[in-house]
Amino acid sequence: MKRNIIPSNYESLLNVLDTQRAIKLIKDTFEDLLAKELCLTRVSAPLFVEPSTGLNDNLNGYEKAVSFVVNENQKQLEIVQSLAKWKRYALAKYQVTGLYTDMNAVRCFEELDNLHSLYVDQWDWEKSIKPQERNVDTLKNIVNAIYRVFIQTYELLIKEYPVLKNGFPKKITFITTNELEALYPKVDRKERENLITKKYGAVFLMKIGGPLMDGLAHDGRAADYDDWELNGDIILWYEPLQIAFELSSMGIRVNKESLINQLKAKGEEYKLELPYHQAILNNELPLSVGGGIGQSRLCMYLLKKIHIGEVQASYWSKEDIELFEKANVFLL
Repeated sequence: MKRNIIPSNYESLLNVLDTQRAIKLIKDTFEDLLAKELCLTRVSAPLFVEPSTGLNDNLNGYEKAVSFVVNENQKQLEIVQSLAKWKRYALAKYQVTGLYTDMNAVRCFEELDNLHSLYVDQWDWEKSIKPQERNVDTLKNIVNAIYRVFIQTYELLIKEYPVLKNGFPKKITFITTNELEALYPKVDRKERENLITKKYGAVFLMKIGGPLMDGLAHDGRAADYDDWELNGDIILWYEPLQIAFELSSMGIRVNKESLINQLKAKGEEYKLELPYHQAILNNELPLSVGGGIGQSRLCMYLLKKIHIGEVQASYWSKEDIELFEKANVFLL
């Protein structure tokens, strides 16, 4: 069910013009620092792909991609929902060890609220790794590197806009979904995230996709890109909305064995015949680690906004526009 959160007495710390300037500062700074920290090369990325390639992400498995028909040859194409699979192909095609790109997507099924929009904008990144690097230590090292970039971006931002000083958490805590379940067995999954992030400020929640004690996953994950034993989300406590706030999802990608096992677990073995999956089975794609980092999410967090529409131009219903206007929230 849709749930808008409207804190009392909200007032944006920056006006609309300064907000736009600050967004550019955040995006330029973060992108440059991320590329240096992870040794990434910027590449161009597609907005749409052919469904038959298996490259599009079906997310939790039920979200329908936006599609259209090419006038020239009547070929049906889909707007990407993420670039998780495409990036692995790109590593091989472009002959680079690490890459990043601007990912833009349309997710027509989203319920529009404070954090969710029809328009998705991310920095998507991917790095090749060696077989011996397919482990949790590699994952944690990269998480810590990305978190350093968050902090460095924040420090540069508050030099320009001191009013935004908000005590960004100094470190990130690692915990698995199984450990989180053991800590808070009597509450639902979202409330577990709220409790753990409020306690530590910033957490990397690991091992998302496999079943917990009740037989269900902590959250949905596609079976064919992240290894469920070697993935996770960067989640921060967000004081203005009093909620857990996800900034990034990432993981070490599936190899042949984990791909087969995870597709079997979801009853999706038919995908093994698709070109992308065949390339993994035949060892034609590099082993890799990668993820997505929300651009509007990061701007929203650092600028202390209460609605993603304050940092991103998208579609909002007339009812939502009027509702938030009454709370001094200007939706772009």
